[in-house]
Amino acid sequence: MSLPPLKTRERLSEVRYEIRGELARRARELEAQGRKQIKLNIGNPGAFGFRAPEHLQRAIVDGIADTDPYTHQQGLPAAREAIAAFHRQRGTPNASPERVFVGNGVSELIDLSLRALLNPGDEVLLPSPDYPLWSAATILNDGRPVYYRCAPENGFLPDPEEIEALVSSRTRAIVLINPNNPTGAAYPRALLEKIVAIAQRHKLLLMSDEIYDSIVYDDTQFQPLAPLAGELPCLSFGGLSKVHRACGWRVGWAVLSGDPLVSGDFHHAMDLLGALRLCANVPGQFAIDAALHGENTIAPLCAPGGRLYETRRAVIDAIGASQHLELVAPAGALYAFPAVVGAAAQGFDDHAFALELLETEDVLVVPGSSFNVPYRNHFRVTLLPQPEVVREVFARIERVLDRHVQRQAEAASAQTLANRAAVA
Repeated sequence: MSLPPLKTRERLSEVRYEIRGELARRARELEAQGRKQIKLNIGNPGAFGFRAPEHLQRAIVDGIADTDPYTHQQGLPAAREAIAAFHRQRGTPNASPERVFVGNGVSELIDLSLRALLNPGDEVLLPSPDYPLWSAATILNDGRPVYYRCAPENGFLPDPEEIEALVSSRTRAIVLINPNNPTGAAYPRALLEKIVAIAQRHKLLLMSDEIYDSIVYDDTQFQPLAPLAGELPCLSFGGLSKVHRACGWRVGWAVLSGDPLVSGDFHHAMDLLGALRLCANVPGQFAIDAALHGENTIAPLCAPGGRLYETRRAVIDAIGASQHLELVAPAGALYAFPAVVGAAAQGFDDHAFALELLETEDVLVVPGSSFNVPYRNHFRVTLLPQPEVVREVFARIERVLDRHVQRQAEAASAQTLANRAAVA
């Protein structure tokens, strides 16, 4: 007797995560055939030769004898104090260890916090483009993503008036990703103050994904949200994965600021959900104090001559020389989000392009529509490879786009001849 297939949760059909999806699976198949891939789909520093700083590694080694037991569900007391102290230095109101949650990366805490917040049908205002985990976590916790545009023509910055127009009686939170993934946009203080005012008027929770907070370029200054939010409830996310190049350690945190009386029930809900998963990875928590209060190792990488800065420069230069691409230069984070323009944009489909690039040029990128945008003429690349690798990548991208333009021209010519023949 044959068994029927196991049914899965229906809402999973609404979830997209192309960063590790169909194209990544195809890349692994090609690798198994012996083809060498240049994978620019994931912001994974360790895969490009970066290492977590030595003083963080030493902190884990020094604490390893104390890592066997479970710890408190919100994290090691010393780690939470280090995070709270860091946020107090920034001016975060009511930052205390009791209001810090350590998780297995920011990803876990995004899911946990939305689970604590949402009832079925509640809405969350998300940026478009967004990091798709935010959309997925909203959907899988029975909420509804409502997108506010961060348009390329506005430097990928949102319009506060549009954000406020989207607020409904079901809206529970406004999410910001700053610096932004995938665009690299960094939000100025005046814009953040307007968004805080919207949350204040409508009594909404602010959720600020700041995992790239210290990765900024040129004269860009990162502005944390919590100091501007004051007594308004605000949840600020950070971690070791990006700034400290320790993705595999799975160490993230969320800091709940604002009036404790207003957010008390939410705090207890997060604590309960944290307890149900027992605790986060313990060894990595021993590196938090060293990361936040030790040597700044990311700034040199982001300054002229630094690895990230020079790769970013190589991306900007390559796109500037391209016949087919435009770019809003990333002000922060680890990504660029180029647009295909001109003749190459005619009949262009970002997923078909990414697949052709992979199949013919052995380069893996992420289609722009994977980041919940309505247009299909963008793609995302990381800024993690060496500059010379990026230059080679964009030479291959140019070849694919040249072929696309040629095919479009041949199709148009054939159509013209067909039309003439029909008239004759």
